[in-house]
Amino acid sequence: MDMDQHDTLLIIDFGSQVTQLIARRLRELNVYCEIHPFQNVTPALLAETAPKAVILSGGPASVIDAGSPRPPAEVFELGVPVLGICYGQQVMMEMLGGRVERGDGTSEFGRAWVERKGDKHPDLLTGWFLEAREQVWMSHGDHVAKLAPGFEVLGTSPGAPFAITGDRARHFYAVQFHPEVHHTPNGRTFLENFVKIAGFTGDWTMAAYKDEAIRLIREQVGDARVICGLSGGVDSSVAAVLIHEAIGDQLTCVFVDHGLLRQNEAEEVVGMFRDAYNIPLIHADEADLFLGELEGVSDPEVKRKTIGRLFIDVFQREANKIEGASFLAQGTLYPDVIESVSFSGGPSVTIKSHHNVGGLPEKMGLKLVEPLRELFKDEVRALGHELGLPASFIGRHPFPGPGLAIRCPGEITRDKLEILRKADAVYIDQIRKHGLYDEIWQAFVALLPVRTVGVMGDGRTYDYACALRAVTSVDGMTADYYPFSHDFLGETATRIINEVRGINRVTYDITSKPPGTIEWE
Repeated sequence: MDMDQHDTLLIIDFGSQVTQLIARRLRELNVYCEIHPFQNVTPALLAETAPKAVILSGGPASVIDAGSPRPPAEVFELGVPVLGICYGQQVMMEMLGGRVERGDGTSEFGRAWVERKGDKHPDLLTGWFLEAREQVWMSHGDHVAKLAPGFEVLGTSPGAPFAITGDRARHFYAVQFHPEVHHTPNGRTFLENFVKIAGFTGDWTMAAYKDEAIRLIREQVGDARVICGLSGGVDSSVAAVLIHEAIGDQLTCVFVDHGLLRQNEAEEVVGMFRDAYNIPLIHADEADLFLGELEGVSDPEVKRKTIGRLFIDVFQREANKIEGASFLAQGTLYPDVIESVSFSGGPSVTIKSHHNVGGLPEKMGLKLVEPLRELFKDEVRALGHELGLPASFIGRHPFPGPGLAIRCPGEITRDKLEILRKADAVYIDQIRKHGLYDEIWQAFVALLPVRTVGVMGDGRTYDYACALRAVTSVDGMTADYYPFSHDFLGETATRIINEVRGINRVTYDITSKPPGTIEWE
């Protein structure tokens, strides 16, 4: 996607674990931004992106070490505001004539308090220091020991005498803390002040993005045909509806039904796309093929590879029936694009294999259409709303590609899948009834490969145990279990045991990620 109609803020990445958070905060402020690793930021890239402002991210290196990362000097000659964060502050000072020193007792990690310095209150700090001090999040060993010429101190902390600095004439600012993280409570206001100084108008909206994306899809595709692999998830569904709005019946969706979906899911997907949206859809019902090949397989990695191989075979077979197809549409998101760029080894043009539908474009000689590759997940949901997708669909929890196969540890059978579907439906129904669905990132039932003794009426049972899983998360990278009340858990367990034949014991998984994963396999 070419978003050249928007004012752009360039984020130069020096390897911080939280660089993506800078971008997310700015997008929330309706500011279009792009992340580029420092080694990719050349004078040519600067000319191409023509940034209206630049942010230098944090990073693990020390500017004191030989060969440590640097942005090109041209960044400071663009005549636009620049904000350095943590390592970004230190590299700015070093390059502009200041000095950075090793920690020596001034390291700060975690919560810290910054106090205002100086009488004049610059625009950067509007809404800050309404109390005597501001809570921030620090993570630094080195510290700035001498400011570059033209800079003044605007805020100090016990471990960072130059916690906030600025050169008001050039609109260069630098902070030792991380305003982008949740632990700097007033960080959003700080970033909002910076983009106001830079003159951003907040023109990055999903309504504007939708119109632009439709125009660009039409330009890219022309009168060719497009195939879209539809999983029923939010990303591929939003991509499909957006592309259909752009090119109509030139789009055909292929929905590979592997028989590992949740209760009534296949019918819902087909109903929504074929009936509600009138999008040409091939429904490849291949449950017998997938379950036949998975018979007797209990190793989770073999399960995944088998499902992936069969998916490609079926998709390719169905796609080959569509004459004149030149493009494959994918729901690739911006985090996938960022992660596919090797920070230490330069750019990589391939998206991670699980997003690249197993390498299908190369195999089939197709070009890619990726209309969501500029967006974060929450922006995809906002775009879905603009496109008129039902709110209940847009807010659905993530669902893994291999489906219920990885929620059924051990061998998969039709009987076990049926038990799992019913238990999962009861659990999700309970979560919705109690108004908890939108508070939870992902919730599901795992059917355990053990049977336990139980008592029902006057008889003994020997049935499966299941585990309930529900986690809260922002991006799926880390997660914590959802703190259900015991009343909720007791009520849910009773319903599952009463309504689902084959389960006589219910447990709740309270493992966070890390050390666990969200899924069981």
